Amino acid sequence: MAEYQLAEINIARMKGVNIDDPIMKEFVDNLDKVNEIAEKSDGFVWRLKDEDNNATNFNPYNDEQIIVNFSIWESIETLEHYMYKTFHSEFLKRRKEWFQTFGQVATAMWWVKKGEIPDVTEAMEKLDYLQKNGASEIVFNFKQKYPKPLY
Repeated sequence: MAEYQLAEINIARMKGVNIDDPIMKEFVDNLDKVNEIAEKSDGFVWRLKDEDNNATNFNPYNDEQIIVNFSIWESIETLEHYMYKTFHSEFLKRRKEWFQTFGQVATAMWWVKKGEIPDVTEAMEKLDYLQKNGASEIVFNFKQKYPKPLY
């Protein structure tokens, strides 16, 4: 029987013209701290990052205003704990200071076999699928979660 982990992508459209815009300064100044908390959290497996230890230089949507966060967690519960019970939650509460209302689903989750790391293209496809088709066992979000596969 295969074991599974949770893959998660979320995207956001910045109020700034790019990550270096002054409106994004406080957000950027805290990225290392927030990322370090993630990496030290129970259940954390992996996150997309570059040689500077962040993902803000990735631009898979070819849009300087969209930033991507892509990670793997042991479970929905461990991801939720990180998001809502750590310093990260302070930034969630303040997200309107830095980010525009996206207007569509901006977070997608799906189960992957333990040890698998999907590429960014697959993650983008999962988010697109969720936006077009809604939540299912294929891809879902926090509003409508699906348990790990049994097989």
